[in-house]
Amino acid sequence: MKIVSIVSSARKDGNTERITKFMELELKKSAEKNNTKAEFEHINLGNLNIKFCRGCRVCFDKGEALCPLKDETLNVRDKIMEADGIILASPVYVEDVNGIMKNWIDRMAFNNHRPAFAGKSAVILTTSGVGSSNHALKTMKSALMAWGFRISAEDKFRTGGLMDTEKIKSSHGSKISFIADKLFKDVYNGKAMNPSFGSLLYFKVQQKYWQKSTGKNEILDYAYWKDKRWTDNNCSYYIPNKAGFIKIRLAGMAGYIVSCFFV
Repeated sequence: MKIVSIVSSARKDGNTERITKFMELELKKSAEKNNTKAEFEHINLGNLNIKFCRGCRVCFDKGEALCPLKDETLNVRDKIMEADGIILASPVYVEDVNGIMKNWIDRMAFNNHRPAFAGKSAVILTTSGVGSSNHALKTMKSALMAWGFRISAEDKFRTGGLMDTEKIKSSHGSKISFIADKLFKDVYNGKAMNPSFGSLLYFKVQQKYWQKSTGKNEILDYAYWKDKRWTDNNCSYYIPNKAGFIKIRLAGMAGYIVSCFFV
């Protein structure tokens, strides 16, 4: 089992970093308790060279490998590909993720067109000084679901200006343990192979789009979907899955209805 933590705070050893590392410790405990070998990697996006997206569309039209911005974006992508699950964490700035996280999501946008992470689970965390809405969580969740992730859990943490480790444990320890346990169990039990209703619906809407497309303006994306056989009517999801027949059928019908209005 491999878990990768991706944190977007530029603040060294800040609240987001501390809560994420505490969650990693809880995951290690769960792995040890279940006699499971677990590997962890912690990535701080604020320490990496990830340039601002130019909106040139090269990643969409010709492939992400040809992006003119030569930096560490694809290295992070490759680490996620090797993982079974991720922790995605951002501080809240003006009721949304911070600029570092948003830019990284923008740079990974080719995955919206060519989802590559089906079969992987994720938890999403935000921290804020005086409390926040769910808007930042929704920003990360919508991106991860579009990329194929199963969302095991999501939550926000009110931390004040800077909360020391002991205070984090006393104030948020039980919640952190609960979320860590959710991620561990989902990875350990292969829950990502049983996509949620929302994930199945999202796939169906995308499928309808590519079934209607001629591929003239989106050659790479269209070829990707055709090659994966995701445009076949009997394909219900990106990967073979264990979702029940009724859930698949209902998601398919709901997806068809949604696609009539938006595709």
